[in-house]
Order: sequence, then C-alpha cells, then structure tokens
Amino acid sequence: MTWLATTATTTVPPESTQQALGYPSLFLLVLFGALVPVIPTGALVSSAAVVAFHQTAPFSLALVFVTASVAAFLGDAALYWLGRRGMRSKNGSRWLEAIRSRAPEDRLAQAQEKLAEHGGTVLVLSRLVPAGRIPVMLACLLAKWPMRRFARGNLPACLAWAVTYQLIGILGGSLFDEPWEGVVAAVVLTVLVGAAPGVWRRIRRTTTAA
Repeated sequence: MTWLATTATTTVPPESTQQALGYPSLFLLVLFGALVPVIPTGALVSSAAVVAFHQTAPFSLALVFVTASVAAFLGDAALYWLGRRGMRSKNGSRWLEAIRSRAPEDRLAQAQEKLAEHGGTVLVLSRLVPAGRIPVMLACLLAKWPMRRFARGNLPACLAWAVTYQLIGILGGSLFDEPWEGVVAAVVLTVLVGAAPGVWRRIRRTTTAA
C-alpha cells in the first residue's frame, strides 16, 4: 500500500508544473478559439476554474480570470482587425468570409438593429449569448466602427464572459471533492447554458406557429 501511494503521488504533477503548463495552454486555446470559433472556450475556462478551485496556490482563480479575459480580448481584437482589413480589400479576405458564414441573415439583421439602439452594450451581451459574438462583430464591421471603439466596448464583454464561465467552474468544483468530477459537472453546466437559448427559440417558434 505504501508503494502504491508513493507511485500515485509521484505520477501526479505538482501544482507548480500544472500552472506552468496550464495557464499558457489556456491562453493559447482561448486566443485560437476567438479567432476560429470552433473550440468550446467557455468549457475550457470553466474546467480551468475547477482545477484552480482545488489548488492550494494563492491567486489561482485570479490567474485563470486574467488569462482567459486577456486571451479572449486579444483574439477578438485580432479577428476584428482582420475583418476590417477584409472590408477595405476589393476581394475581401478569408477571415471576413469566415465571419460572414457564421452570421445568418436573420441573426445579423437582429444584431444590427440592437447595435443601432444600444451601442456598445450589445457587445457585452453578445459574449454571453451562445453564437451571439460573431453576428454582433459583423454588425460592427458593417457599421464601420473603428478599432478603438470596438475594443472599448469589447473589453467589458470579455471580462463579463470570463467571470460567467469561471463562476460555472467554481460551482462545479464546489459540488465534488475530486477535480475531475468538478470538471465533468462544469462541462455539463456549460453545455446546458449554451443550449438553453436555442431550445427557448425553438419553443417560441413552435408556440407562435401553433
């Protein structure tokens, strides 16, 4: 039993090693996920928050928040800059085409209407609503918002997004003693949060049609 306990202890990386690998990985994945929105960045932040919740090192949760929010902000800024560059080009760009392909006409029209009414506040909500970020970003591009104005509105959006998914992770981590159980719970909660708006829209369409 002593040999088994010693082996288990030596096979688990120390917290310092986890942090040295974890924070840069989280930063790169969230940054890449902002540029190419196919990575479940919300689930990544929630999972990282679970691990940080169970660590004894101080400021672990704060580091997850800073890492995620900065990466999301830089990724959004880079994608918006590439989109603006495509808008000025005669032939556009593959980045602008990628943004357009992920913004259905009805969602884009809705985003443009809300952007005209509420301005930068819509950016905060777009980060919190699943699949809402790209239509609002495209609406900002079509409205010819300068980079500075977009960045000023997107900063609180990224902060609110990081806080929201970190709280989901903390909730998942507080429910279980083992970190992996908390990660599973956080991922499930993230999926439910992401699916809820789509389910609600289908219910409303069904009720209206009936």
